[in-house]
Amino acid sequence: MAKTSISQVFHSAYDWLRPRPPAPPVVSTSRAGRNLPAAITTAVILLSLFGLTLFFWVDGFILVGVIFLSIALWEAAGAFLTRNVHIPLLALFPIQLLMLFLTAYRGIVPALISYLLGSGLLLAIALIRKNGNLRGTAAGVFMLGWIGLAGCFLLSMLDLPGGSHLIVAAILLTVASDTGGWLLGILIGKHPILPRISPKKSWEGLLGSLLLCLLAAFLGIFLLLGKSWSWVLVFAFLTPPLATMGDFAESALKRDLGIKDMGTIFPGHGGMLDRLDSLLFCAPVFYCLFLFMQH
Repeated sequence: MAKTSISQVFHSAYDWLRPRPPAPPVVSTSRAGRNLPAAITTAVILLSLFGLTLFFWVDGFILVGVIFLSIALWEAAGAFLTRNVHIPLLALFPIQLLMLFLTAYRGIVPALISYLLGSGLLLAIALIRKNGNLRGTAAGVFMLGWIGLAGCFLLSMLDLPGGSHLIVAAILLTVASDTGGWLLGILIGKHPILPRISPKKSWEGLLGSLLLCLLAAFLGIFLLLGKSWSWVLVFAFLTPPLATMGDFAESALKRDLGIKDMGTIFPGHGGMLDRLDSLLFCAPVFYCLFLFMQH
């Protein structure tokens, strides 16, 4: 009887955690294209959670990052099911967790080695096995690099001098880019950059990203980090194209999978990867710039 109960518990837990295709998003009739009050509330809660843990409980910030990135990988596995591609999530989760915790407590190099060895092993097994899931494994390794490895670069900023302030600057810049692009885009956006991939991303929106990034770079790079105006301009002009490329990359993937959002976990914001796409794309470049900036 006990064995049956334990088995039922594990079966129920697996069924609850099992990836599934994202549900259709709630259609919004607003010009903003989203439920604006819900989106603002969600953004405030997320930024507060990051800020409070980052400055008052660093291990908590690491834990939040690990949970968020795990959810993003789980969402990706569900999204690929729309094309009948089965990502080996049970094998990828331990590798991503190892990468993230190694980064947090041992640095980025062990995480890179773990990614290469783990990915290589999974691909080798898929190739050797007679009925190996090569298609799903390749997609999983790709998403592990996009989500897990890029997330490692964000956490690795904690190892640099003033790491908490560096992460604040990185988040401030990407949020400014997304917000400025969205705001000016809905107000005056008329010329799409790549209409086939993302019809709402306009050149006017890119200008809005640049303008707000100039303010964010002044606050984060000049005032918070105490760096020169040349660094302010570097980050202000580099962030919008990087963040936009991250958004385009996810938009292209979603269009290929035939979905609008990677998930529906955040009211007004879609899924986890929908919120992290720009930051994950910027994180490796920001880390390299921050590292160079120390010298």
